Amino acid sequence: MDDYNKNRIATRAVHSGEVRFNEYGSVTTPIVQTSTFIFRNVEEIRKLADGDMERFEYGRYGHPTQLAAERKLAALEEAEDAILFSSGMSAITTSLFMLLKAGDHLIITDDAYKRTLDFCKSYLGRYNIECSVVRMCDYEAMENAIQPNTKVFFSESPTNPYLNIMDLERLMEIFGKRDITVISDSTFATPFNQKPLEYGVHLVIHSATKYLAGHNDLLSGVLLGKKELTDPIREFLKITGGVIDPNSSYLLIRGLKTFPLRMERLNSNAQVVAEHLEANSKINRVYYPGLASHPHHEVAKRQMKGFGAVVTFEVKDDAEYVLNFLSRLKILSIGPSLGGVESLITHPATISYYMHTREERMELGIKDGLIRLAVGIEDPEDIVEDIDQALAAAQ
Repeated sequence: MDDYNKNRIATRAVHSGEVRFNEYGSVTTPIVQTSTFIFRNVEEIRKLADGDMERFEYGRYGHPTQLAAERKLAALEEAEDAILFSSGMSAITTSLFMLLKAGDHLIITDDAYKRTLDFCKSYLGRYNIECSVVRMCDYEAMENAIQPNTKVFFSESPTNPYLNIMDLERLMEIFGKRDITVISDSTFATPFNQKPLEYGVHLVIHSATKYLAGHNDLLSGVLLGKKELTDPIREFLKITGGVIDPNSSYLLIRGLKTFPLRMERLNSNAQVVAEHLEANSKINRVYYPGLASHPHHEVAKRQMKGFGAVVTFEVKDDAEYVLNFLSRLKILSIGPSLGGVESLITHPATISYYMHTREERMELGIKDGLIRLAVGIEDPEDIVEDIDQALAAAQ
């Protein structure tokens, strides 16, 4: 089984992590749908208790379908270990609770996922854990934010919705020689386009709900890194209970088998769409790392294989105009998520930040004319034609 990890990414996506000749002879990994695993005899109980046997005991502690998915993910990220959770936020909160204690300090960048920021700013303080928010890609501010009790630095790359790219080499020049755990949420990049562990980042997190699963049919998160860091978090997960279920594990394995194929198409589609939008007079600005106009284009070229499948753009700064545009789309579906084979488009001001006042949204950089497009695997010509006709019809 481990021999597959020596192969290229498409082969690893299909074969790594799974038992080729399992006890049923099935080509797919079985869904082991059980909460409890029984013992053959009391000797097995003793061996498990003494550490002389590795086996499954209870579903909250792990199960075979989950293990196969974790091994496959570790192979794709080229990580020593992977832990699956019931969602990306479960991966983030469980990991931070394990890595931090009362009196510690966390640094996080300002355009991390809003729920991650909410957790760090609003909830960790209840446990006497201090949080500093620094501007993304302001490396001087990152270094200045370090305190004697700083234990974790958390960031994303690319970010949502402006697709800012962290210079991982520069980041690790700041944090690499310090006793600070660096965590990168690499959901938008995926291990196909970027591998933060290669740059010395300690832990990588993905919302596996998105590109890794790829079909908008499950929730999952994954944490990857060296076992010395993941082992305590895995033990803590047994207490917090945010475990992925067997059926979702199976769907994730299925999705991962086509992951490289999907990412190749998604990368190329997004590049076509971004270039088309940038040439459209009705578009004020396009944010995509694959465009020379993006402020972090050179960094992205240096450390990424592809530029991802999210394209953010600005139209007339008028919410009613945007909603009129969205209502006229025929192929693109309106939805707040990303990562599936279907293209999804969203208006952050009215869908993700509807609870904020306009003034609060503007402070966060969420303009009324801002639109985020998660490009799917449809024919790119159909995607741009749909956008063009909707823009032409919008008033």
